[in-house]
Amino acid sequence: MNIEQFYSLFLQSNRVTIDSRKIGKDDIFFAFSGDNFNAATFAEKAINEGALAVIVEQKDFENVDKNIFYVPSTLEFLQELAIHHRNQLQIPIIGLTGSNGKTTTKEIIHAVLFEKYSVQYTYGNLNNHIGVPLTILSIKPEHEMAVIEMGANHQKEIELLCTISQPNFGYITNFGKAHLEGFGGFEGVIKGKSELYDYLKNHHQTILVNENDPIQSEKTETYQPKITFGKESSDYNFESFSEEHFVGLLYQDNKALSKLTGDYNFTNLCAAASLGLHFGIDFEKIKQAIQNYTPTNMRSQIVKKEDKTLVLDTYNANPSSMMASLYNFITFEGSKTIIIGDMLELGEESEKEHQNILKLAQDLGFNEIITVGGHFKNINSSASAFLNTAELIEYLKLNTIQSENILLKASRGISLEKAIDFI
Repeated sequence: MNIEQFYSLFLQSNRVTIDSRKIGKDDIFFAFSGDNFNAATFAEKAINEGALAVIVEQKDFENVDKNIFYVPSTLEFLQELAIHHRNQLQIPIIGLTGSNGKTTTKEIIHAVLFEKYSVQYTYGNLNNHIGVPLTILSIKPEHEMAVIEMGANHQKEIELLCTISQPNFGYITNFGKAHLEGFGGFEGVIKGKSELYDYLKNHHQTILVNENDPIQSEKTETYQPKITFGKESSDYNFESFSEEHFVGLLYQDNKALSKLTGDYNFTNLCAAASLGLHFGIDFEKIKQAIQNYTPTNMRSQIVKKEDKTLVLDTYNANPSSMMASLYNFITFEGSKTIIIGDMLELGEESEKEHQNILKLAQDLGFNEIITVGGHFKNINSSASAFLNTAELIEYLKLNTIQSENILLKASRGISLEKAIDFI
């Protein structure tokens, strides 16, 4: 089976899926295999449930009469199919990466562009070597543009994702202390994330630049074409403001207040507004999109629970985002408790970075500091240090947090959101 032959079948399909539990009529099912599972065993069942075709990587399961096709690697075939599909598309694709704020920025960009265009975008955080091809393959004829989030924790991953998605526009939210272990330190982070710049430059595509970020400015200083924001001399200039806990942007005397907390989200709003203006969307429409966007993904999300205000930021954490969250949270009026969980994938820097965050939290003077996870427990001798979220939940069943404001911030692996129902 080659790509050209299969592509005509793909065009007849409803969608591509790798989940055997969610196969619908005319879907194409890619049967991935792992150490402990072999999805090819579901091939015939998938066809019986209405799948148009199944791709397997075990010859024994092939049945061409039933549209069950063998390929040497389901992953490589998925990626090659996505590249072939991308080559047929005549729409602009915006590629997005960075250490912090990728998903929130992607969501806001989509909300803004959707005011005028039919936009496909990365669902959730399907931003890796499997998720990006799936997103590309979900682009239909009615879509006028797409926003593709690209995640990475090693060198060359962004390079691969650019090869698949072939972005016409690109934006790096920031360079922070995330995935230090995989990237090989902060300089490795810069190098890895800049693979997006490398692709855009090599293919003469457009870079969106926050000119207040010295790394972004330096790496794009002499490059054109680019779209800029952040300074008076930039293409687009915005000012920040806040009301209660929420951050907004001011553009030519017109205010747009978001439902996001944290000054760090200001640049995310600026990026989305800049792209909206570049693509000819009136600021009134951009304002409407910003004000209507409601975070529901445990990223900078504010939840009112009885007489308490909870700030949920439990989807990921690294030293850069943790520091920004703490500085933002200390500005809240009233008593404040922080529940902070381990920051994962920091490698040799882990102990030092956890010590730095704990010291910062102590210096800022929160009413109560609760830590969750082995890294924090090794350096926190207080009674409010828990090894995992299960231990925290047992504590919360017997103890009520008195503070008016509570921050929950941790890496995804800590599952800190499970504690919300017990606060």
